Amino acid sequence: MFYPWRPYVPVAARRLQAAREMAKLRKKGHPVAPVVIEGRAIARTFWGKAWCDNLERYSDYANRLPRGRTYVRNGSVIDLQVAPGEVRALVSGSSLYKLAVRVSPVPRPRWSSICKDCAGAIDSLIELLQGRFSKGVMERICRHRTGLFPSPDEIKLSCSCPDWASMCKHVAAVLYGIGARLDEQPELLFKLRDVDEKELIARAGKGLPLARKGPAAKKVLEGGDLSEIFGLEMARGAATGTRAARTKAKPARANTRAKIRRAAK
Repeated sequence: MFYPWRPYVPVAARRLQAAREMAKLRKKGHPVAPVVIEGRAIARTFWGKAWCDNLERYSDYANRLPRGRTYVRNGSVIDLQVAPGEVRALVSGSSLYKLAVRVSPVPRPRWSSICKDCAGAIDSLIELLQGRFSKGVMERICRHRTGLFPSPDEIKLSCSCPDWASMCKHVAAVLYGIGARLDEQPELLFKLRDVDEKELIARAGKGLPLARKGPAAKKVLEGGDLSEIFGLEMARGAATGTRAARTKAKPARANTRAKIRRAAK
Protein backbone atom coordinates (compact mmCIF):
# COMPACT_ATOMS: atom_id res chain seq x y z
CA MET A 1 0.00 0.00 0.00
CA PHE A 2 1.31 3.46 -0.92
CA TYR A 3 1.24 6.22 1.68
CA PRO A 4 1.62 9.75 0.22
CA TRP A 5 4.17 11.98 1.95
CA ARG A 6 2.66 14.68 4.08
CA PRO A 7 3.47 18.31 3.22
CA TYR A 8 6.50 19.87 4.92
CA VAL A 9 5.71 21.76 8.13
CA PRO A 10 8.10 24.60 9.11
CA VAL A 11 9.92 24.37 12.45
CA ALA A 12 8.01 27.35 13.91
CA ALA A 13 4.69 25.71 13.07
CA ARG A 14 5.84 22.40 14.58
CA ARG A 15 6.86 24.14 17.79
CA LEU A 16 3.47 25.84 18.04
CA GLN A 17 1.75 22.52 17.42
CA ALA A 18 3.97 20.85 20.04
CA ALA A 19 3.12 23.51 22.63
CA ARG A 20 -0.60 23.00 22.02
CA GLU A 21 -0.33 19.22 22.29
CA MET A 22 1.70 19.43 25.53
CA ALA A 23 -0.92 21.75 27.02
CA LYS A 24 -3.65 19.24 26.14
CA LEU A 25 -1.69 16.36 27.70
CA ARG A 26 -1.07 18.31 30.90
CA LYS A 27 -4.77 19.06 31.21
CA LYS A 28 -5.41 15.31 31.01
CA GLY A 29 -2.95 14.74 33.85
CA HIS A 30 -0.18 13.25 31.71
CA PRO A 31 3.31 14.04 33.15
CA VAL A 32 4.80 15.60 30.00
CA ALA A 33 8.60 15.38 29.80
CA PRO A 34 9.89 17.12 26.66
CA VAL A 35 13.52 16.86 25.55
CA VAL A 36 15.09 20.32 25.71
CA ILE A 37 18.49 20.85 24.08
CA GLU A 38 20.45 23.98 24.94
CA GLY A 39 23.14 24.83 22.41
CA ARG A 40 24.46 22.47 19.74
CA ALA A 41 25.63 19.62 21.95
CA ILE A 42 22.93 16.98 22.43
CA ALA A 43 24.75 15.39 25.37
CA ARG A 44 27.42 16.80 27.69
CA THR A 45 27.99 14.16 30.39
CA PHE A 46 29.67 10.77 30.25
CA TRP A 47 26.45 8.76 30.15
CA GLY A 48 24.73 10.92 27.53
CA LYS A 49 27.77 11.03 25.26
CA ALA A 50 28.39 7.30 25.65
CA TRP A 51 24.80 6.54 24.61
CA CYS A 52 25.07 8.73 21.49
CA ASP A 53 28.51 7.37 20.61
CA ASN A 54 27.12 3.84 20.84
CA LEU A 55 24.34 4.70 18.38
CA GLU A 56 26.74 6.25 15.89
CA ARG A 57 29.11 3.29 15.79
CA TYR A 58 26.47 1.09 14.10
CA SER A 59 26.13 1.32 10.33
CA ASP A 60 22.47 0.23 10.67
CA TYR A 61 21.64 3.72 11.91
CA ALA A 62 24.08 5.86 9.92
CA ASN A 63 21.78 7.17 7.18
CA ARG A 64 18.91 8.25 9.47
CA LEU A 65 20.67 9.72 12.48
CA PRO A 66 21.48 13.17 11.01
CA ARG A 67 17.79 14.01 10.54
CA GLY A 68 17.14 12.79 14.05
CA ARG A 69 19.76 15.19 15.45
CA THR A 70 17.99 18.08 13.73
CA TYR A 71 14.60 17.05 15.10
CA VAL A 72 15.75 16.64 18.69
CA ARG A 73 17.62 19.96 18.62
CA ASN A 74 14.59 21.92 17.46
CA GLY A 75 12.40 20.59 20.26
CA SER A 76 10.31 18.11 18.27
CA VAL A 77 10.47 15.41 20.97
CA ILE A 78 7.67 16.77 23.13
CA ASP A 79 7.44 13.83 25.53
CA LEU A 80 9.84 11.02 26.46
CA GLN A 81 9.13 8.47 29.18
CA VAL A 82 11.58 5.74 30.22
CA ALA A 83 10.39 2.47 31.76
CA PRO A 84 12.13 -0.89 32.27
CA GLY A 85 12.85 -2.20 28.78
CA GLU A 86 10.89 0.49 26.97
CA VAL A 87 10.86 4.16 25.97
CA ARG A 88 7.62 5.79 24.83
CA ALA A 89 7.65 9.18 23.17
CA LEU A 90 5.68 11.76 21.18
CA VAL A 91 7.35 13.59 18.32
CA SER A 92 5.94 16.59 16.52
CA GLY A 93 6.39 16.38 12.74
CA SER A 94 3.86 16.92 9.97
CA SER A 95 1.53 15.44 12.59
CA LEU A 96 2.00 14.22 16.15
CA TYR A 97 3.56 10.75 16.08
CA LYS A 98 3.65 8.08 18.77
CA LEU A 99 6.85 6.07 19.15
CA ALA A 100 8.08 3.10 21.11
CA VAL A 101 11.67 1.96 21.56
CA ARG A 102 11.93 -1.46 23.18
CA VAL A 103 15.32 -2.45 24.55
CA SER A 104 16.15 -5.98 25.67
CA PRO A 105 17.32 -6.36 29.27
CA VAL A 106 21.02 -6.96 29.75
CA PRO A 107 21.59 -10.73 29.79
CA ARG A 108 22.32 -11.82 33.33
CA PRO A 109 25.74 -13.37 32.53
CA ARG A 110 26.84 -10.15 30.83
CA TRP A 111 25.69 -8.01 33.77
CA SER A 112 27.46 -10.30 36.23
CA SER A 113 30.62 -10.02 34.14
CA ILE A 114 30.40 -6.21 34.13
CA CYS A 115 29.91 -6.14 37.91
CA LYS A 116 32.79 -8.55 38.43
CA ASP A 117 35.20 -6.62 36.24
CA CYS A 118 34.30 -3.27 37.80
CA ALA A 119 34.28 -4.47 41.42
CA GLY A 120 36.39 -2.31 43.71
CA ALA A 121 36.89 0.40 41.07
CA ILE A 122 33.76 2.45 41.83
CA ASP A 123 33.67 4.07 45.25
CA SER A 124 30.10 5.35 45.44
CA LEU A 125 26.76 5.60 43.68
CA ILE A 126 27.34 9.32 43.19
CA GLU A 127 30.67 8.63 41.49
CA LEU A 128 29.00 6.05 39.25
CA LEU A 129 26.11 8.28 38.16
CA GLN A 130 28.39 11.27 37.59
CA GLY A 131 30.66 9.15 35.40
CA ARG A 132 33.71 9.88 37.55
CA PHE A 133 35.71 6.68 37.45
CA SER A 134 38.80 5.13 35.94
CA LYS A 135 39.46 4.63 32.23
CA GLY A 136 39.34 0.87 32.78
CA VAL A 137 35.81 1.04 34.15
CA MET A 138 34.61 3.31 31.34
CA GLU A 139 36.05 1.00 28.71
CA ARG A 140 34.40 -2.02 30.33
CA ILE A 141 30.97 -0.41 30.61
CA CYS A 142 31.10 0.90 27.02
CA ARG A 143 32.63 -2.22 25.48
CA HIS A 144 31.17 -2.99 22.05
CA ARG A 145 28.33 -5.55 22.33
CA THR A 146 29.42 -6.83 25.76
CA GLY A 147 29.00 -3.60 27.70
CA LEU A 148 25.94 -1.83 29.07
CA PHE A 149 24.81 -0.09 25.87
CA PRO A 150 22.47 -1.91 23.47
CA SER A 151 23.32 -3.04 19.94
CA PRO A 152 20.78 -2.75 17.08
CA ASP A 153 19.69 -6.38 17.46
CA GLU A 154 18.68 -5.58 21.06
CA ILE A 155 16.45 -2.66 20.03
CA LYS A 156 12.99 -2.79 18.41
CA LEU A 157 11.61 0.46 16.97
CA SER A 158 8.13 1.58 16.01
CA CYS A 159 6.62 4.88 14.89
CA SER A 160 3.12 5.84 13.75
CA CYS A 161 4.47 7.93 10.84
CA PRO A 162 4.05 6.71 7.21
CA ASP A 163 7.80 6.15 6.68
CA TRP A 164 8.30 2.44 5.95
CA ALA A 165 11.83 2.43 7.43
CA SER A 166 12.09 1.15 11.01
CA MET A 167 14.64 3.91 11.70
CA CYS A 168 12.70 6.99 10.63
CA LYS A 169 13.82 10.51 11.57
CA HIS A 170 11.33 10.57 14.44
CA VAL A 171 12.78 7.40 15.96
CA ALA A 172 16.30 8.77 15.46
CA ALA A 173 15.26 11.94 17.32
CA VAL A 174 13.97 9.83 20.22
CA LEU A 175 17.16 7.77 20.37
CA TYR A 176 19.19 10.98 20.67
CA GLY A 177 16.61 12.27 23.13
CA ILE A 178 17.42 9.30 25.37
CA GLY A 179 21.06 10.43 25.39
CA ALA A 180 20.01 13.95 26.37
CA ARG A 181 17.78 12.55 29.12
CA LEU A 182 20.68 10.49 30.50
CA ASP A 183 22.55 13.78 31.01
CA GLU A 184 19.89 14.71 33.56
CA GLN A 185 19.04 11.25 34.93
CA PRO A 186 21.82 8.73 34.26
CA GLU A 187 20.12 6.16 36.47
CA LEU A 188 17.52 5.75 33.70
CA LEU A 189 20.01 3.71 31.65
CA PHE A 190 20.03 1.02 34.34
CA LYS A 191 16.24 1.20 34.53
CA LEU A 192 15.95 0.83 30.76
CA ARG A 193 18.31 -2.18 30.70
CA ASP A 194 16.47 -3.67 33.70
CA VAL A 195 19.50 -3.94 35.99
CA ASP A 196 20.28 -2.52 39.44
CA GLU A 197 23.17 -0.03 39.45
CA LYS A 198 23.67 -0.64 43.17
CA GLU A 199 25.10 -4.06 42.35
CA LEU A 200 28.17 -2.35 40.91
CA ILE A 201 28.71 -0.68 44.28
CA ALA A 202 27.86 -3.74 46.36
CA ARG A 203 30.88 -5.63 45.02
CA ALA A 204 33.35 -2.83 45.76
CA GLY A 205 36.61 -3.70 47.50
CA LYS A 206 36.93 -7.32 46.35
CA GLY A 207 40.20 -6.78 44.51
CA LEU A 208 39.03 -7.96 41.09
CA PRO A 209 40.67 -7.01 37.75
CA LEU A 210 39.81 -3.30 37.52
CA ALA A 211 39.90 -2.68 41.29
CA ARG A 212 42.26 -0.12 42.72
CA LYS A 213 44.81 -1.66 45.08
CA GLY A 214 45.31 -0.41 48.59
CA PRO A 215 48.75 0.42 50.02
CA ALA A 216 51.25 -2.39 50.49
CA ALA A 217 51.18 -4.10 53.88
CA LYS A 218 54.63 -2.82 54.82
CA LYS A 219 53.41 0.75 54.26
CA VAL A 220 50.45 0.41 56.64
CA LEU A 221 51.13 1.42 60.25
CA GLU A 222 49.51 -0.64 62.97
CA GLY A 223 48.17 0.94 66.17
CA GLY A 224 51.18 -0.29 68.17
CA ASP A 225 53.60 1.20 65.66
CA LEU A 226 51.88 4.54 65.94
CA SER A 227 52.09 4.37 69.72
CA GLU A 228 55.81 3.65 69.60
CA ILE A 229 56.54 6.39 67.10
CA PHE A 230 54.30 9.16 68.39
CA GLY A 231 53.93 8.14 72.00
CA LEU A 232 56.92 6.47 73.61
CA GLU A 233 59.51 8.14 71.44
CA MET A 234 58.07 11.56 72.16
CA ALA A 235 57.95 10.81 75.88
CA ARG A 236 61.56 9.65 75.87
CA GLY A 237 62.57 12.76 73.97
CA ALA A 238 60.76 14.95 76.44
CA ALA A 239 62.38 13.17 79.41
CA THR A 240 65.84 13.46 77.86
CA GLY A 241 65.30 17.14 77.23
CA THR A 242 64.24 17.70 80.85
CA ARG A 243 67.34 15.95 82.24
CA ALA A 244 69.55 17.98 79.93
CA ALA A 245 67.94 21.19 81.16
CA ARG A 246 68.49 20.20 84.78
CA THR A 247 72.16 19.39 84.09
CA LYS A 248 72.67 22.81 82.52
CA ALA A 249 70.86 24.52 85.43
CA LYS A 250 73.16 23.05 88.16
CA PRO A 251 76.39 24.81 87.05
CA ALA A 252 74.49 28.07 86.67
CA ARG A 253 73.25 27.94 90.29
CA ALA A 254 76.75 26.98 91.57
CA ASN A 255 78.33 30.00 89.85
CA THR A 256 75.75 32.33 91.40
CA ARG A 257 76.50 31.10 94.96
CA ALA A 258 80.26 31.59 94.46
CA LYS A 259 79.74 35.19 93.38
CA ILE A 260 77.59 35.87 96.48
CA ARG A 261 80.30 34.47 98.83
CA ARG A 262 83.03 36.59 97.20
CA ALA A 263 80.94 39.72 97.52
CA ALA A 264 80.32 39.02 101.24
CA LYS A 265 84.06 38.79 101.91
